[in-house]
Amino acid sequence: MQDDLKLIKQLQNKDSRALSAIYDRYSGALYGVILRICKNEEVAQDLLQETFLKIWQKSYQYDPKKGKFFTWSYRVAKNLTLNSLRNPTKLIQNEDLSVYEDKEINEPKLDILQLNGSLKALDPHHQKALELVYFNGLTHREAHEEMNVPLGTFKSYVKQALKKLRETYQKQLILLWVIIEKMI
Repeated sequence: MQDDLKLIKQLQNKDSRALSAIYDRYSGALYGVILRICKNEEVAQDLLQETFLKIWQKSYQYDPKKGKFFTWSYRVAKNLTLNSLRNPTKLIQNEDLSVYEDKEINEPKLDILQLNGSLKALDPHHQKALELVYFNGLTHREAHEEMNVPLGTFKSYVKQALKKLRETYQKQLILLWVIIEKMI
């Protein structure tokens, strides 16, 4: 808890490293909440970014005497999402007016099958831990109760699973760079 308060003070002093640490700590759960409400991945990603922008801008409003930082962040995300659903932005430009002739040129999207395959390569308890936190939007406290394991054990499951996924993606990234280098 003391570590959290120090991190929050750094955030309130506009330390971008603190924002990054808070993003790493809370983005999965907040994304799950946002996605559950809006039910659209692209919108949820935009709203997650807006949530952290608002957290950055309004961090001075957080008062640890009134509650936990996650609860405050959760309310920021939830309110922002609900407001966006009530007041969808009106687009001025309704069609793509890009200079490219081929309108099918898109940014590369996350390969869901590849992600799913990487997740399935994890141990079942690691899969369940990530599912509860990142896809169902539960907090670590709620999820450890759901899995009926001690909180410390649950946190280590999440940490180990993320480490394994990071290693998998780093290997794939290196392989991709090798392929690109050969093409050039």
